[in-house]
Parts: sequence; structure tokens; C-alpha cells
Amino acid sequence: MKLLRPRSLRGYLIACLSVFICLSTPAARAAAQADQPAAAKPSEKPAPANPEAEKNPLPPLPPEKSAEQSMVLNGKTLHYTVTVGPWHVRDKEGKEVGEVVVTSYTMAGPNRPVTFAFNGGPGASSVYLNLGAIGPKHLQFGNQDESPSDPPVLTDNQSTWLDFTDLVFVDPIGTGFSRSLVSDDQTKKLFYSTVPDIEYLSRIIYDWLVKNDRLDSRKYLIGESYGGFRGPRLTYYLQSQLGVAMSGVVLVSPYLNPTMETHGEIYSPLPWMMTLPSIAAAHLEREHQLTPQAMADIIAYTEGDYATALIKGHSDPAATAAMIQRVTEMTGLDPTFVKESGGRLDTQAYVREVHREQGKIGSVYDSNVTSFDPFPYAPQQRANDPMLAAVVAPLTTAMVNFLTNTIGWKVDARYNALSYQVNEQWDGGDALREGSVTQLRQAVAADPKLRVIIAHGWDDLSCPFMGSILTVNEMPVMGDPTRVAVHEYPGGHMFYTRESSRIALRNDVMEMFSKH
Repeated sequence: MKLLRPRSLRGYLIACLSVFICLSTPAARAAAQADQPAAAKPSEKPAPANPEAEKNPLPPLPPEKSAEQSMVLNGKTLHYTVTVGPWHVRDKEGKEVGEVVVTSYTMAGPNRPVTFAFNGGPGASSVYLNLGAIGPKHLQFGNQDESPSDPPVLTDNQSTWLDFTDLVFVDPIGTGFSRSLVSDDQTKKLFYSTVPDIEYLSRIIYDWLVKNDRLDSRKYLIGESYGGFRGPRLTYYLQSQLGVAMSGVVLVSPYLNPTMETHGEIYSPLPWMMTLPSIAAAHLEREHQLTPQAMADIIAYTEGDYATALIKGHSDPAATAAMIQRVTEMTGLDPTFVKESGGRLDTQAYVREVHREQGKIGSVYDSNVTSFDPFPYAPQQRANDPMLAAVVAPLTTAMVNFLTNTIGWKVDARYNALSYQVNEQWDGGDALREGSVTQLRQAVAADPKLRVIIAHGWDDLSCPFMGSILTVNEMPVMGDPTRVAVHEYPGGHMFYTRESSRIALRNDVMEMFSKH
């Protein structure tokens, strides 16, 4: 998930929630000790092995815990083991600086592949892919009219990938129960920046493979949103630095190529070409006319006459007038609004305008998921995104109940499904602005067997599918042209909340696995 701040939807954006670092230096004790000479402190405690532990007296995370589970998939019973626990992160001097909590689902059997899963933000835990998309348990969330106060109910996920691959869900520092053990400044330096993020998460993958004797297994990776930004970088770093080669990568609604968004909205048609098809898809869905053929026609128009009209500008008034009329028909928006926008539809303006008569606002993750706008007359959106506001509570409750009660991993800590604190402290730097297309190209070039699926929901305005189509169109064909393929599904950023799209993704990924 890529967290979008309401006031800046079109710039490059990073996201999510919180690390809790407790500082404990009681003033009374400090004052009493200060009044004594050094020799008069026979009971003074020796300095801790890790000085940072004195600053962060967090209760220890419990050791790794496993439990046997089962589910029924397509009439067949699957027996699997769930294992949850912390993995240590060490700095260059070998000092423990963080704990990454990993939840894995494994089954007995020879030659089992293993898939590592990451969500995005930065600041999102892996619960979205786990309970929403590919794990053995499923929680219904993220669709219109679902209430965050409804009791969360986990069911057997008929779209799980567990029957054909083991699954390892990784929560980066500051998400889930994962946490830093160092100061705020050190945490930001070691964990909340693009390059060290890739380095320590790659090491978690490597350590898991070594500990579980799985280096010889076929290895896959799935990343959603900012996790899709991580995906190519993790793949290339593992391949080139740690000697671990992925067989396949699945990028779900990836934040892959931010340079398209920041290419220059005034001079370049690319930002508008990215978002128009998703807006048109949302309109088609409301009219019950959303089909692959209808979307193919929209893509063709976007790549052709729409781009040409934007480039010509006022030099061809007839082309501009025809474009305004076509965009109005494609989106169902008020003709005056489209005309005054010049056919260039800003996402923030759109999600407010499209449902304004109902007093509602749409989600940038799926504009057909709405909530009442508590500030309808404000010049800019002030409310949280409707989808984000609705999904954190049920996901948090369901995941905490599953880990602590079902699996029995009793932990004294808060679970962060989505951390705005991590997002606010994140230093993306030049690496974030550059995107991950360079690493994607290099990883594919280095391994002629590596296959990549880039999966998108048509209605997603936060990471529009058209951006990935334009990106892949510009990539050189390296052997088989289907090795890097864009797949589109009904739905939004988390299109997998719709069962039909979740099953379609499973089928496409199974086909990719079968090619190895």
C-alpha cells in the first residue's frame, strides 16, 4: 500500500504508521545518583551490553512459536505449519539494532517453492497480502459498505497460494510487531531510508533461507505498492550482492516508476495518460459496462489521440475540442468540469467531484469505494482516505487475534498495520524519485529465466495501471517478450479484495510457476 497524503496526491508519495520507542530515565533516580560520589554506589548496575537497551527498555519479544493448522481448498485438506517470531537485525559492528517479525506458512513435501511477501507504505505491515490476498486465511475488507466496526471473521482462503508455494510474510521495522532497538536518529538512518531498507530486508530473506535449509528451493517474491517499488530492488540486490536468485517476481499495484508522475504535468502528457484510463474504468464499472475490450479501447485512445491532443495543445483547437468531448463521455463527469480542467483530470479533484452530489468522497485506491465527506466545503480534501479509514481496524484485530490466540504467540506490544510515523520519517532521497525500473531491467537481463508479473486493478488512482503499461512498453525485449507482463483486473489498488480478481491473480501466478 502506498499511503497518500490528502494534500499532495500527485507528487511522489510514501507512507505508513509507527515505531514505539520508550525512553525511561526517571528524574528522581538520576538526581539521587548525581548527589552521591562515584565510590558510594556499590549497588549501581553494570553498563548493559547494548547501551541502547537502557534508552529503549522494551519488553522482549517472545521466541519463535509454531502451530499446526489445516484448511480446505477446492475440496482438498491442506495441512500446514504457521511459524511466527522475531529475526535479529545487526549493524556493521554486529550489535543488535532491530527485530523483524516474520510469519511463515509451510507445508511438507519435496521441492516446495517459497515466496516472500512485502507490503508497502513505507509503513504498512504484510497483513494486507497475508489476510487479504494469498495467505491461507482470508478477511473480507476494503469494499463499499463494509464497516470497520464489524467483527472480523477469518475464513479459508480459496485463492491462497499455499498449495503451490510456501509463504513468508515480512513486516519491516516499524510495522506489525517489528521494531527498532536504537534511538530515533539511528532508527531513521538504519531503517527509514531507501537503501538500508533494501539491504536489511534482503538479509532477512537470506537468513530465513539459510536457517530453514531452503537455499536450493525455487524462490519468488511478491510486493504490493511501495512493496512493488522494493520488489525489483530486493531482487537485484539479492541476485547481485547476496547470491540469491529469484525465479519470479509479482508486483501488485507497484509504485514502480515515480518519474512519470513527476515528469512535468505542465509540459508532459504522461501524468494525465496514467490516470485517465483508471478514471474511465471506474465510470464503466458504475455503468456495469467494464470489460477487457472496453478497457483495451480506452488504452488505445489514451496512447493515441488523447496523447496527441495534449501535445498539440492550443495549436489544434479542433483536436482539443474533440478530446474534451471524448473525455467527458469516457468519465461521465460534468462537461464544464472537464472543459475547465483541459481534459487533464487531477486525482484529488476527481475523487471529490465524482461523488459531490451525494456528499461523499471517493478513495484514490478505488474511487468507487466512498465515505461521507466530513469537510465538503473545504478547498482541499481534509478527511482520511475512505479505504484507509475502513481497513486498519478489522485487519489489526484479525491479525492480532490470529497470532496471539490461534497460534499462541503472546506478545506485549502494539501491532501497527499502517504507520504514519514511519511514513513521515521516511527519507526516500534520489533513489525513491528514480524508481525501480533500472533494477527491474538489470535483474531481468541477468537471468533469462526470471519472470515478472505486474498486476494492477483498473480503478486504482494511487498507482495507475497505465503507468506500468507505458513503462513496460519502453523496456527492451530480452528474449521471451512475455517474461515481463502487465496483468489487469477489476478493482482498485487492493483489487484482491474482490474474489473474482483474487482468483484470477492466483491463476496467472500458478501459470508463471508452471514455466519453471
